[in-house]
Amino acid sequence: MRSTGGFHGRRIQKTGGSTFIISLPKNWVTSRGLHAGDSLAFTPRPDGTLTVSPEEAGNPEVQRRVVLVSNEMQEEYLIRRLIAEYIAGSSLLEIRTEGRMSARTRDVVRGFAQRVIGPEILEETAESVILQDVVGANPLPIRSVIRRMHQMVRAMHTDAMAAFRDNDTSIARDVIERDWEVDRLHWFMEKQVNSALRDARVLSSLDLTLPECTTYLLTSRLLERVADHAVRIAETVQMFEKEKPPASVVTELEKMASTATQSLADALGTLERRDIPHANAIIDTVHRLVEERAHVLSEVVTRRGRIAVGLAYILESIERTALYASDLCELAINHAVESPEVTPTPRAPAPPERPGRRASATTIPS
Repeated sequence: MRSTGGFHGRRIQKTGGSTFIISLPKNWVTSRGLHAGDSLAFTPRPDGTLTVSPEEAGNPEVQRRVVLVSNEMQEEYLIRRLIAEYIAGSSLLEIRTEGRMSARTRDVVRGFAQRVIGPEILEETAESVILQDVVGANPLPIRSVIRRMHQMVRAMHTDAMAAFRDNDTSIARDVIERDWEVDRLHWFMEKQVNSALRDARVLSSLDLTLPECTTYLLTSRLLERVADHAVRIAETVQMFEKEKPPASVVTELEKMASTATQSLADALGTLERRDIPHANAIIDTVHRLVEERAHVLSEVVTRRGRIAVGLAYILESIERTALYASDLCELAINHAVESPEVTPTPRAPAPPERPGRRASATTIPS
């Protein structure tokens, strides 16, 4: 046995004809209250390591947290606290006030439960609201969540630019309201990755490595920020009121926005395919778009008042969207190096059969 820096080495021993065994460190066994005859769960990891954890007997204990809040707390502060508790991954969350919970506080908690994935109101009293996570350990495929986020973000950008072109405030309001849908998926992603970091069994159920979890979490954050810029474009529409921006500038901005959103879609494709050359080509495209920004800005600053300010906001949001696509390409390059595609090893040709020899019934064709 070797023990260095908290790591315990054990030699593999063989017993019987085909069984391999190792001993467990005594302090690890006793510190977890285990005894002879208890069961352990072994979770194989994609990197070849094996995680050992005590096997739960029956239903695992529900993780419950009690959060004490004030009725005087600002709505934004309360929502931020609830989001943090949600991401922390408690199965049962009790939001409690010292006295009777005000109608405003209760409405904020109810609204939060309706806007996130998993928590449902289990019980309400005069002083508290109890939320239970009904999703639990049944994760959604992270790659599917990322693809769904991208579809929503791209549609938001397209609609925001349509609202800008047509000066349509109803479309702009719709874009702003859809931002919550992207946020809730991003929070869910954070919650899942945090759970995977704490529990190897959750990580195994996600069918991802820890570096892949980090990559997809960063991707989710980038998409969430791109959605924020779509909202910013939509919010700018009301600044123009009945004034119409110059048609030449509108056309140029639409062209740049199309390039930015297409770069984002292509960047996501390079992440999935681990395509380093294409990722570099997209980064070059983004650099050219940033250079074009100076030309458009020189025309924007010649305008007056609210139109100039609004056009500058839209131009900046388009540029930021393109730069986030460039950031995603850099993530794709890092991901390709960290987790390259495994190519099958070519099989050696089967040796020629001897003359007159017949293949047996168990021979597998090569």
